[in-house]
Amino acid sequence: MVRISAIVTGLLTYSNAVNAQAETTSLPDTGIHLTLQQAVEIAFKNNLELKQAELQSQSRKLDYKEAKAMQLPDVNGSIEHGRNQGRSIDPFTNTYLNQNIDYANYGLNSGLLLFQGLSTRHFIKQQQLASKAGEMDVQQNRDNLTLQVILAYFAVLSAEDLTVQIDNQATVSRKQVERLTILNSEGTINPSQLYDLKGQLANDEISLINTRNQLEAAKLTLSQLLNLPYDSTLRLERISPEQFLTTYEGTPAGIYQVALKELAMVKAAELRKQSAEKGVKAWKGQLWPSLSLNAGLYTNYSSAASTQQLLSSSDVPSGDYVLLNGGKEPVYTTQGSYAQQKIAYVDQFKNNYSTNVNFGIRIPILNGFTTRLQVSQSKLDLQNADIVEKTTRIRLQQSIEQAWFNMTATYKRYKALIEQVNAFQESFRTTEVRFNEGVLNSVDYLVAKNNLDRASTNLIVARYEYVFRTRILDYYQSKPLW
Repeated sequence: MVRISAIVTGLLTYSNAVNAQAETTSLPDTGIHLTLQQAVEIAFKNNLELKQAELQSQSRKLDYKEAKAMQLPDVNGSIEHGRNQGRSIDPFTNTYLNQNIDYANYGLNSGLLLFQGLSTRHFIKQQQLASKAGEMDVQQNRDNLTLQVILAYFAVLSAEDLTVQIDNQATVSRKQVERLTILNSEGTINPSQLYDLKGQLANDEISLINTRNQLEAAKLTLSQLLNLPYDSTLRLERISPEQFLTTYEGTPAGIYQVALKELAMVKAAELRKQSAEKGVKAWKGQLWPSLSLNAGLYTNYSSAASTQQLLSSSDVPSGDYVLLNGGKEPVYTTQGSYAQQKIAYVDQFKNNYSTNVNFGIRIPILNGFTTRLQVSQSKLDLQNADIVEKTTRIRLQQSIEQAWFNMTATYKRYKALIEQVNAFQESFRTTEVRFNEGVLNSVDYLVAKNNLDRASTNLIVARYEYVFRTRILDYYQSKPLW
């Protein structure tokens, strides 16, 4: 709003040059045509600050999605392949071997947090509210940009009207110079009258040059606001200010109440305060014990894993004996003949399969007071968000009251200028008749002309200023601005 007020001030300081009331003419109908709605849409498309706000809003939405995903269980897989050389443990038999062993381990585990003082739920809500606040920021940027485009658009229209007005003033002065030049050549007037009018014509032409420069500067400002290359042939669709020049309905208090419900910046401040409240609850939940459910699937492979296959068997003395009838009789035992056979990879994958399921409770006892400090920080964030919300409401009320005062003062000034222009028009008409008849001198004529010119210029400025003042009040109520 500070920037907008500065531009309005610049609008009010347009030409101080003298002006004349004459038959209205129009500017050449050439160049690129642009309506107000098209200008706003182009600004939305090209404005980089708005794009940045939209990206930040999308980032907040991703944070919200990430928070919701925290409710899902963790699922992780692991695959490990390697080779042990020298003395190592056989992962298949869990015994020591002194040989090269190729091995592989596979695992799939999952964990789900069942309870942690509702911390996750509050955190999800915190991110959801922050995401909505980001959407309101985008809307606020759009509203501010719309106001700036409307102001720049009106500045061009006002400069066009002033250019036409001053061109008409110069035309009146030029015709008088032509008339007085003829009379002076005939010796029927005092030469000073001719030179007075030539000086007035020079002033009008200088004012016309200045106003045309102001028109091009206004076009440049609008083009830069739309991020378009400057084009001097730019033509804007005319908007008749007269359709808006009526007494504005409402009261500052009523507009303020509507703004509290409709304005994006108020909603954004409220949502951020609510988000900060959820942030406090989320960190407090971290102080509670957490309950989790975990499960896993595992299997492995070893190149040293083998099995023995029986080929044949026979009875052989065992080396032991028994006493039978006073003699020693040998004890026989069955001895098998085996062949060593590697266990297939797939068979090991199936045979070594194992699972586990467990519940775990994690009790926070001491973590460097990190969680408690975070709780304290979140409380400070909440206090700050509360202050921002209250400040937003106060400044909004003050801005509405100031905007209402400015609108009312401008409307009164506009009505007074209408009466002044009407009075000076009649005064100039009679003065011009008497001057043309040679009854009045050039000084009286120029005084009447300058009075009318100045009043006409002020009326053009006041007319567009009042329209813009009403658009600001409409903005506070989320009404259409065009």
